[in-house]
Amino acid sequence: MSRLRELSVNPGLAASSRHFLCPPSIRREHGARLFGTAAAHGSPGAPPRIVVAVPVCNEVTHIGPCLRALAKQEAAPPDRVVLLLNSCTDGTEACIREVSRGLDLDIAIVKRELRGAKATAGFARRLALRHAARGLGGRDVLLTTDADGVARPDWIAENLKSLRRGADAVCGRAEIDPADALLIPQHLHEDDARECRLATLLDELAALIDPNPNDPWPRHTQSSGASIAVTVAAFRRAGGIPPVPSGEDRAFIETLRRLDARIRHAPSVAVSVSGRTHGRAAGGMADTIRRRIVQQDEFTDPMIEPAGDRFRRLSLRAHARTIWMGLQTDRSRLARALDTTAVTVGRVLSLPFFGAAWAELERDCPVLRPRRVRFADLAAEIEQAVALLAHAVAASAHQISTPSLEFV
Repeated sequence: MSRLRELSVNPGLAASSRHFLCPPSIRREHGARLFGTAAAHGSPGAPPRIVVAVPVCNEVTHIGPCLRALAKQEAAPPDRVVLLLNSCTDGTEACIREVSRGLDLDIAIVKRELRGAKATAGFARRLALRHAARGLGGRDVLLTTDADGVARPDWIAENLKSLRRGADAVCGRAEIDPADALLIPQHLHEDDARECRLATLLDELAALIDPNPNDPWPRHTQSSGASIAVTVAAFRRAGGIPPVPSGEDRAFIETLRRLDARIRHAPSVAVSVSGRTHGRAAGGMADTIRRRIVQQDEFTDPMIEPAGDRFRRLSLRAHARTIWMGLQTDRSRLARALDTTAVTVGRVLSLPFFGAAWAELERDCPVLRPRRVRFADLAAEIEQAVALLAHAVAASAHQISTPSLEFV
């Protein structure tokens, strides 16, 4: 039967990490753990507790389907669902209480009236997950989705599969509800398809040039708050969700990446979300859809860059990784390619986490500063990406370096 309760507000946890110089022998051991066969978390024993956190703001229309989907999870139902009600004025709370009567869910409600700079979707998710983590152990699992998200019946089970295989965090796919998709103009679907095509090609290129055994191909490129699962231990190491007004999902995954967390982008994990044009998060998907209905954006998603730039970035990153792991000692070639000094490369690649080291190089080396792709150039960039991918496949088949630093 349903269990519905309210949680009191607590400032919650805070965490931080610091960087320090790390000997190559320790980095090699760390690298072996990162890029060897991923082991399951923890030791055999009691199964992990599973808590789902959902930020909610005036979602009277969508919160019912969201909760029903969580109640119908097969094989791995949640132990608790934490709903962070942020300044709801449309009857959402009453709807939750009505719907919950017929559901076998332990639902905890946290009510907040966020104001000023904190009145954002990003801060609401930060609070929701902070409350969800209270009382949990490191092996327990946090998941988050959106209030307009409808999880597949195997959503939790598929997330747990990746976590048991060694992932620290799992990113799922957010798919627009088919009924809502029919209301979106065709030209937006066509633009999205081309944008996704280039993003996928660039990611497949990454899987060949700088492969990550913890996130093997096939995979996807999303880091959406509609579907993230993370162990409590990794969540706390990252300091929780970053305090940013929007884009908190990508920022959280980036924080984990800088700590060398094992992040899996699992194609089998998916949540259906609404295709509305008036959303709750400024700068979110709803804003993008509404804006692009009126006029095509000049640039594609910020995560996409020209194919040649990505090819060079991946090649340099792969070479930097071999130095960080202690498999190479010559820093001069990489330094020349990055237009910096061997001393700088040595200092940065002495950091304990490769993700943090590479992020510092990307920040400080002009050659690694990203450029955006215009929608007008998408066709040409897709063609270039296909050619570069064919080159990488051929090089991989012949077990040759792809490419040399001189080439990039």
